[in-house]
Amino acid sequence: MGRMMRVLKLVAALFVVLGLAACGGDSKFRTYNGPAVTKVVVHKADREMQLFHNEKVLKTYKISLGFAPVGHKQIEGDGKTPEGLYYIDRRNPRSRFHLSIGISYPNKADIAYAKSIGKQPGGEIFIHGKTGYKGDNKGDWTWGCIAVPDRQMEDIYAMVRDGTPIYINP
Repeated sequence: MGRMMRVLKLVAALFVVLGLAACGGDSKFRTYNGPAVTKVVVHKADREMQLFHNEKVLKTYKISLGFAPVGHKQIEGDGKTPEGLYYIDRRNPRSRFHLSIGISYPNKADIAYAKSIGKQPGGEIFIHGKTGYKGDNKGDWTWGCIAVPDRQMEDIYAMVRDGTPIYINP
């Protein structure tokens, strides 16, 4: 009887392990073991974002921008993507746009300018996936964020650490 119980417990444990393995096969959380991403560079005019290790390009992505992409974001609701030097400052694993990493907009200069014209600078600027958008995901459609396909966002989320500088060029 003791041997039979051990066999049944072993079989039950095997089913639990196999069941858990089947559930975790399509995780949106990836791992990255390559060179550290030391900077992110966005070229708005080319709709391109590059991840660098020092001066070497590690990855290049096609991107979507704010629905009014020309010019620097100055006020809340203008549909523009910021320009200048910012930093990755947070991450959201439960983003309604799959995954997202935050950009440190607005900085002190952005806040001062908006205040000088009696407006709010806006905020909540992220690099994020495309799930959650009800449109066709083509062209520029965000409120100022940078969007990439979900699978690419999974890689970016794994590769880019908080504190990484992001240069957003016109």
